Amino acid sequence: MSQTEARFTIHSLIVTAVVTLLATVLVLEINGKIDHSDNKDHVPVGEFEAIHIEPGEAFRMSPKSSELHAVCEQGFLAIAADADPSFRGILVDYKNRGVRCSRGPAPVHDRPVSDNSSHDRKSD
Repeated sequence: MSQTEARFTIHSLIVTAVVTLLATVLVLEINGKIDHSDNKDHVPVGEFEAIHIEPGEAFRMSPKSSELHAVCEQGFLAIAADADPSFRGILVDYKNRGVRCSRGPAPVHDRPVSDNSSHDRKSD
């Protein structure tokens, strides 16, 4: 390839791509197309998927923890972040209906602090 055929260098193409990306984000931000909501009331905590497993069927799952946990919140299953347990989201189905919790006794970590039904009591 001769000098007259090489009009653009790799360096100039990379710089052009980066500048174009930054300009695009800047224009979207100026026009208000990028939403920076501080109101977390209607922000999804995450997307979840239920997988049907037949009895005896092998199931592969990632060994890593999701850093989320489930709690029963007013009779419905809520997902909370391990880092901030106060940031909870109610689990809903595709029609926005809440998923009910088990009707059994609440796990120890979901019981109110004033609950007197502790299993740690010693009988006199």
